Amino acid sequence: MTKKPLILVTNDDGINAPGIRTLVDIMTTIGDVIVVAPDSPQSGMGHAITLDSLLYAEEIKNTGGPQKEYSCSGTPADCVKLAVRELLDRRPDLCVSGINHGSNSSINVIYSGTMSAALEAGIEGIPAIGFSLLDYTWNANFGASKAFVKTITEKVIKEGLPKGVVLNVNIPNVSEKDIKGIKVCRQARANWVESFDKRKNPQGREYYWLSGEFVNLDGGEDTDEWALEHNYVSVVPVQFDLTAHHFIQNLNSWNLND
Repeated sequence: MTKKPLILVTNDDGINAPGIRTLVDIMTTIGDVIVVAPDSPQSGMGHAITLDSLLYAEEIKNTGGPQKEYSCSGTPADCVKLAVRELLDRRPDLCVSGINHGSNSSINVIYSGTMSAALEAGIEGIPAIGFSLLDYTWNANFGASKAFVKTITEKVIKEGLPKGVVLNVNIPNVSEKDIKGIKVCRQARANWVESFDKRKNPQGREYYWLSGEFVNLDGGEDTDEWALEHNYVSVVPVQFDLTAHHFIQNLNSWNLND
């Protein structure tokens, strides 16, 4: 009998978020599941790790689903590190992160705890996928996501991924019948035009509340933003190597040692 793949499931919205519960349900139809996820929301944490405080992982009993679940006091990246180094009795065949409540397309991938967990798995040489639904509400409907999540996961298990490459998958917030299909894309060039609202707390101390507007600066029809706007599921291969390879030759021409 063929051994089922071991799938590590994590997220950044916390272990009780509806998105991760949906993802767990899907993964249990594909392989053996271990969940290691933050005990509280960690959105926007990026690739932060815990260095100067204690890190806890508590096993949750009688979940009725996956083999084991652990609630971790750390960040999404911590969860993957701890899972691989301490909590799992064998190396996972795949890591899936999400399903995130909200977009991780374009520049959002830099700030995303969801994608940082997937990238941490990629650093470990584990194939990984981050899934996000373009609905920020806690009670988001993940029904339309299920078939696409399963299809992409099964393809990754079958085909594999190059070392260091993980998939960033974003799903438009429309009904399943309105999703036109899956598009492989590049990351759109976009940013947040941010501002800080300066306020005072009841004690008179000033504080700042971050707000901003997402601005797509990219008119290309091969981007994740274009795909999502036109009701396609976007799939972007990303990597943790941030080297601007195209600029190395130019930079060498500066003769920095002269």
